[in-house]
This record gives sequence, C-alpha cells and structure tokens, in this order.
Amino acid sequence: MAQNKIHIFDTTLRDGEQVPGCKLNTKEKIELALALENLGVDIIEAGFPISSPGDFESVQQISAVIKDATVCGLTRAVKKDIEVAAEALKGAKRPRIHTGIGVSDMHIKTKFNTTREDILVRAAEAVRFARNFVDDVEFYGEDAGRADLAFLAKVVETVIDAGATVVNIPDTTGYCLPHQYGEKIAYLINNVPNVDKAILSCHCHNDLGLATANAISGVINGARQIECTINGLGERAGNTSLEEVVMVIKQHESLGLYTDIKTELLNPMSRLVSDTMRMPVQPNKAIVGSNAFAHSSGIHQDGFLKNAENYEIIRPEQVGADSSKIVLTARSGRSALAHRLQKLGFNFNRNEIDVLYEAFLKVADEKKEVGDEDLKTLVADNHPEVAIA
Repeated sequence: MAQNKIHIFDTTLRDGEQVPGCKLNTKEKIELALALENLGVDIIEAGFPISSPGDFESVQQISAVIKDATVCGLTRAVKKDIEVAAEALKGAKRPRIHTGIGVSDMHIKTKFNTTREDILVRAAEAVRFARNFVDDVEFYGEDAGRADLAFLAKVVETVIDAGATVVNIPDTTGYCLPHQYGEKIAYLINNVPNVDKAILSCHCHNDLGLATANAISGVINGARQIECTINGLGERAGNTSLEEVVMVIKQHESLGLYTDIKTELLNPMSRLVSDTMRMPVQPNKAIVGSNAFAHSSGIHQDGFLKNAENYEIIRPEQVGADSSKIVLTARSGRSALAHRLQKLGFNFNRNEIDVLYEAFLKVADEKKEVGDEDLKTLVADNHPEVAIA
C-alpha cells in the first residue's frame, strides 16, 4: 500500500510567495507552515534561504516548530547556497535540501552558456555536497518539460548515483501536454536503471492551464510526489493546485493511489492562505471557489434537488466547504423557487408557485441575483394574507 501513497510537497511558502504582492513575513510563514502540517502535507518547502536574511530566518524558525513534516530549503547547484540552506535547516527534525540546475538545451545554452557534460558534473557535485549535511536530498532538473529525453534520463541516473533521494521533473514553463508529461515519467521509470532508489516528483506550472492534469498523468505513470500550492499560487499563471490533485486522487479510487491530506480542511486552509497572502480566490476555482457548490441554472437546480449527485461529485463537507447553494437568477426554474420559499417557511401549492414564478422572473430580469428579502417582498405583494417574519 505504501508504494501507492502520493507524497504531497507543498511549496506555497516558496513558489507561491513569488506571486507579486504575496510576500509573507516570518510570523505569517510560521502560521501557514503549522496549518500545512495539520492539513497532512508531507513536505513543506519553507523558502530559499540564501535569497534574503528574512527567508533564512523563516526557514530556520519553521524548522524549529514543525514536528512531523519534512522541512525543505531550496538552493541552486552552488556550494554557498547549499551551506546556507543546511545552516537554516539545522533545527529540523526531517530536513531536506532541494538543489538543482537547468537541464533543457534552452537553459544549458542560453542561461548557463555551457554544455550537457558540464551540467552532469555540476548536478552530481551539488547532490554529493548536499549529502554531507542531510540524508534527504532532492534534485530538480529545471525545464525538464522541454529537455531531451535521453539526456534527462542520464541526469536522473547521475544524481541518484550521487545520492539524490527524490528527483524532481519540473515542467517549468507549463509547456507539456498531459500525455507528453506522463510519457516522460514513464520513460524515466523504464529507462533509468537505478530509478528504484529514488522517488520521482512532479512539479508542474499552469501556463497553459494543464498543471493539475500533468501532475496526475505523472503519478499515473509512476511518480510518487506532487509539488503543489494552496489555491494554485505560483510564478506567472501558478502551480499545480494542492486541493485539485488531492481530490482527483480521492475521487478516482480506481487509480489505487492515496494521500494523507485531511480533505475536510481544504476550504479552511484555502481561506487562510487567501487572507494571509492577500490574494482572492476566483469564484469558479475548483474545490475551494465560492461558486464550487453553487447552482443557478434551472435544469441543474431541478436535477440537484432531486439528487445532489446529479451535479455534485464531491459533497461540500468532504472539503470543508459551506453547504451547497441554490442561487436564484433569471435562469432558475420553479423547483428552485419553491425550494427557497420553503426554506423561508412558505409552503405554496403548484398553482400558487406558477403565479409567483411569473412575478419572480420580472424581478430576476432586473437583478443579477434574487435574495431572501426580495422573495419576502414577492410573497407580500402577491399573498398579503401570509405573515412575513
């Protein structure tokens, strides 16, 4: 069963914080780290220690308070970066250094102005050096999504030989299609001779809106870690959304995979991150958006009221959301109107609802949404004999 567990690596405090306007102070980072641990996250990427004194302090203080989750610090494949990260992680019960370098020809030639051979040497040296400080070293091959497959396999084999316990295969630019990313992971599983000595990890960006799909394709094909953020926060268009991949895995039991995330905490966690990082969640966001369990179409409302599973594959309480909502608009039908009136304590027969519905539509055409006070006015105007609370 353990080989089917998907390790959830949360990088909200590192990659998520790179969103303009989302900078966190150390106190805020500690609060979120403790909440992430309570959520059931396996690895918390607490920051990039060498990037600033504030980031170093945050990683150091998070290391001191986290009891169960692994605490991870990011570095480049540079000895000074690794030394600083190791110092920041000294107090962690389960420290991990996450080091790496670009592996696509685009990065090798235009970013590093070097050769594939040099990249192999630098990658191995960084991992070996990091192993002097911690037993758990993750290597990232930046822009692996656009890397030559045979060379990527050589990189993975080399860093595992050097001591990497996890190898991150980032789709840094969000370029891959799901079948391409899945095939990349499958190729590595089948062609890297020592791949059984490490975990392959999916780190997918959302530039084309495919981060969740790519990450799921990755674990279907053998990866066993997903790197993600709450609300999908991250550079540019964001990262894989934690709540999305967790619920995909939970809903699709046929995959035979599982996580240790307490799903009933997903919505409270989403709100905490949104409030702390001052970044609103779009209403139509899957799982945690304010409209995720709202129904306004008459056809949908009628089907939902007959059986919620007609239009909801997740129960709101599974993810800590408020109850499902019937939103009254000009698209709503009679059953939705009758339902809302009943919730307000009014019981009308079918003929009465038909009359009220015609009056309701006139109000609905003038308003985006018809609220409870509007309904009470509607009843008072059409049924003055009914007592209005």
